Amino acid sequence: MKKITLLSAIAALVLASCAGNPEGKKAETKDSVATTNEVVGTGLTIDAASSKVVWTGTKVTGKHTGTVAVKSGSLNVDQGVLTGGNIVLDMTTIGSTDLEGDTKGKLDGHLKSEDFFAVEAFPEASFTITEVKAGATPADLVVAGNLVIKGISKNITFDAKVAESTATDFKATANFNITRADWGVNYTGKADDLISKEINFDVNLVAKK
Repeated sequence: MKKITLLSAIAALVLASCAGNPEGKKAETKDSVATTNEVVGTGLTIDAASSKVVWTGTKVTGKHTGTVAVKSGSLNVDQGVLTGGNIVLDMTTIGSTDLEGDTKGKLDGHLKSEDFFAVEAFPEASFTITEVKAGATPADLVVAGNLVIKGISKNITFDAKVAESTATDFKATANFNITRADWGVNYTGKADDLISKEINFDVNLVAKK
């Protein structure tokens, strides 16, 4: 019996090591920081219909990909440079795009449950920019901000790339991973199909005057 228990423990460790994180650079994460109401530059409104947030999560047997809708927000731009902003996500829309039918319905419902994002209690997530620094090229930025999921706020820093910046239009992309447990998303998955600790977000934002 002890031998079987030991083998089971070893097998669990092997499976855990196989649940590799999705591709993406992990965002630097620290405690939430104070924000300011000071507005620098012109305010542009997020075009929710044109903006997109794609998530990817991996597990031992594969991965799932889906989207969550951008609800609202604005970005501040001063002489072509991003200076601040806020984005609100509608967590009630979170769902998979790689599945169909009953399988999709089951996963989407699970994502909305308390095991994951508890959307009934926390229907929105948000990101408020706290600092923007220049990157390696004029098109590159290093963005920091408070990310709020399930009522938990953490400050994250990640790389972003500007695709367009004028007095009336701003387009940018970002791709980064976060450790989901930092925001209380602790579901580990099935014993034989463990879920990765990180989740990837691929963000495409469009804002207009």
